[in-house]
Amino acid sequence: MPSPIIPILLAGGAGTRLWPVSRDALPKQFLPLVGDRSTYQETLLRVRDPMFGAPIVITGPNFHFFAQRQAEDVGVEATVVVEPLRRDSGPAVAAATAVARQRDPNAVVLALAADHVILDVPQFRATCLAGREAADAGRIVTFGIKPTEPKTSYGYILPGEAIGNAGVHAVKSFVEKPDAATASRYVRDGYLWNSGNFLFRADVLLSELKRLEPAMSDAIEAAVAKATTDLGFLRLQPEAFGRAPLKSIDYAVMEKTDRAAVVAGDFRWSDIGSWDALFDITPPDAAGNVVHGPAVTLDATGCVLHSDGQLVTAIGVKDLVVVSTSDAVMVVPRSRAQEVKELVAKLKADKRPEATDHKRVHRPWGYYESIDMGERFQVKRIVVIPGGMLSLQKHRHRAEHWVVVHGTAEVTIGDTVRAVHENESVYIPIGSVHRLANQGKIPLELIEVQTGSYLGEDDIERIEDIYKRR
Repeated sequence: MPSPIIPILLAGGAGTRLWPVSRDALPKQFLPLVGDRSTYQETLLRVRDPMFGAPIVITGPNFHFFAQRQAEDVGVEATVVVEPLRRDSGPAVAAATAVARQRDPNAVVLALAADHVILDVPQFRATCLAGREAADAGRIVTFGIKPTEPKTSYGYILPGEAIGNAGVHAVKSFVEKPDAATASRYVRDGYLWNSGNFLFRADVLLSELKRLEPAMSDAIEAAVAKATTDLGFLRLQPEAFGRAPLKSIDYAVMEKTDRAAVVAGDFRWSDIGSWDALFDITPPDAAGNVVHGPAVTLDATGCVLHSDGQLVTAIGVKDLVVVSTSDAVMVVPRSRAQEVKELVAKLKADKRPEATDHKRVHRPWGYYESIDMGERFQVKRIVVIPGGMLSLQKHRHRAEHWVVVHGTAEVTIGDTVRAVHENESVYIPIGSVHRLANQGKIPLELIEVQTGSYLGEDDIERIEDIYKRR
């Protein structure tokens, strides 16, 4: 019986085309864009099957605690690898593959993007089985999707001669995103969409990388060899990883290797590359709109309406995308949904914090969000997960009042440790060494009122931190 396939999940992308919901501080793979779970969680569940081994997740230094927690929430135990900086998918795939090879020298690896949606899980798993024989034989197998229409937002693959099982072919050529006329010709000529997911033997991928991209191979080999384990995470060595060229796995290996093969999948798939892509994976309502959250339409059709909380309404409009979050609203014609990335670039150039940061800020211990702010005060809602603990810290410019509204807080002020229960409050004077912890079994929720001359997050002097942040 063949050994289980080791899935590696690439979970470090930014997803700016889905702004304002997806931002650098918390990108689309960790958000419930379709259904109640994030695409990352759905990807983990897709490979929770006897044919797969325990997954390896590679993500950035701002998301590793979040990735671990979301995996635990769906009952999956994953190895989380922390890449110290973004170097595109080539170094990420290579590093995770090297980790998989350490686990099993004969490992067969399935590299998956954590921000894709696949709606037909049995067909997906059947496609993995169909590609396994070619992968075992030394092929690097990519998953091609049978087109349903001539999309211009995807790259395409032209299959060549058949090899092994039915549905597996050598790759004749990869082509970039085409214009509309070319895309129509590609569909007629039997091209497949390039899904960007791969199946291969670890030794084959790493050998091809060394042959085709020796600088990347050397950097990744050193980054993994010098990796350290910290709080259960595997941290790649920063200096070595930083030497890896910034390049996708497609450019680094797939478009150069003579070992590329493609297996055709007939499952429904989307990379959710823009808001318009939701029409590919979400059934529209009776009026032809895709709606998420509180929304009401009147004589509107062909629209995407997405709200994180406040009511969104639309009257007499057609083919619009309307997205509402707590701090931003975006309206764009569906035909120009790909231009959202350019809008985010402009917001960043204008130094708008909404370009990258959410009002809800996630931390290893939970999250906080600003409710109100004035010249010398700020009100926050703070939620601490069971077992979570903020750093032992002090502030030079602000005092804080904490009011517990749910759960029980363990509060340290100086040498005093006390429990603060629901409907009780505590005052933290300026300069006091203090800490907040949740030793209970349910989330701790409190309202924090800050007062002082300066309320920035950089007025935190950490004295001790279980998460080893600086």
